[in-house]
Amino acid sequence: MNIPRRLKKHIEELGLYYPIISLTGPRQAGKTTLLKKMFPSYRYVSLEDPDQQLRASNDPRSFLRQYDYKVIFDEAQRVPSLFSYLQTIVDEDRQAGRYILSGSQNFLLRKNITQSLAGRVGIAHLFPIDIQEINEANQRPASYEEAIFKGFYPAQFDTNIPPHLFYPSYVSSYIERDVSGLVSPTNLNTFQRFLQICAANAGQLLNYAAIAASVGVSVPTIQSWFSILEQSFLVFRLSPYFKNFGKRIVKSPKLYFYDTGLLCYLLGMKSSQDVINYYQLGAIFENLIVAEQMKIAYHNGEKPSLYFYRDSNQLEVDLLRDTAAGIELTEIKANRTFSDKMLSNMNKVASLGDRPISKKLIYGGDQSFETQATNITAWFDV
Repeated sequence: MNIPRRLKKHIEELGLYYPIISLTGPRQAGKTTLLKKMFPSYRYVSLEDPDQQLRASNDPRSFLRQYDYKVIFDEAQRVPSLFSYLQTIVDEDRQAGRYILSGSQNFLLRKNITQSLAGRVGIAHLFPIDIQEINEANQRPASYEEAIFKGFYPAQFDTNIPPHLFYPSYVSSYIERDVSGLVSPTNLNTFQRFLQICAANAGQLLNYAAIAASVGVSVPTIQSWFSILEQSFLVFRLSPYFKNFGKRIVKSPKLYFYDTGLLCYLLGMKSSQDVINYYQLGAIFENLIVAEQMKIAYHNGEKPSLYFYRDSNQLEVDLLRDTAAGIELTEIKANRTFSDKMLSNMNKVASLGDRPISKKLIYGGDQSFETQATNITAWFDV
């Protein structure tokens, strides 16, 4: 079953103004499927195909004479030399929506766009399916632990492939295609161990030195590897927020995975029951909700303005959104039963701010309501 993607609206809008559209996101997030469905009249060229890659590299002028209008170049970062030629072409004819570039290695694609195509490209990011898309398609899992364990990649909804078959192939493909060119061959096994240690630290403050010691490599190497994971859209770092509260909070970011199914696989989980029994269930549930907020923002064509709050007294709120209207605080609890004490930290932080503040609690229950000037929100209503 194909679930309609909300990013479609943003891509259509970009196509009205930019000669080139860039769509990036993790492998198997559905980029090619979405683009082919949206632009059926466009020719599709995969630059992972060795023959096409060779033609584009050896004779880019002839290649682009053949593919001159309405073309989707998939994995465009594989041929960096092509970007300078695209610049010349679109500067002569800036017809909107002329080319579409897609790719799963954001670092290389963004680098080439910045160097050659700045100001000529409308950029969008597609992630695994978000909860709002699942709700609209009436495909919501029965419980949050099932949602966490299954994950959100389209293949799992289209073919119902079980996680124990999907994720080993996914990680293997990721290591072979995206990591092998950026990490020395002797370090590939170590990199896979690094991935597992990252999973064990999901939802926690990021301590590079501790992770480096666990993996057995240097801190600069760990920082470099984190950049690879981020540019591949597997993880993200959530920064602390310190404005408007009178004192600086912790400086370390928190680590999250975009997809909880991948997180569960790296943690060695075999079923949704393992999620419930996990000793850090709260951190995994928090990862689910924070990742959904990130994905939903990107799929709406927005740049997420999300942070967390934590001060030197360990007073913490899981999620903070900085908006023109004020500060939105969100506390996240895996409990299925609401209690007033869940609001304690958020109320304390709200009293420190000097801007208008709204409050939300997202919890593991299935009832949404309002109490104490706070929106109490069921996990699937985010």
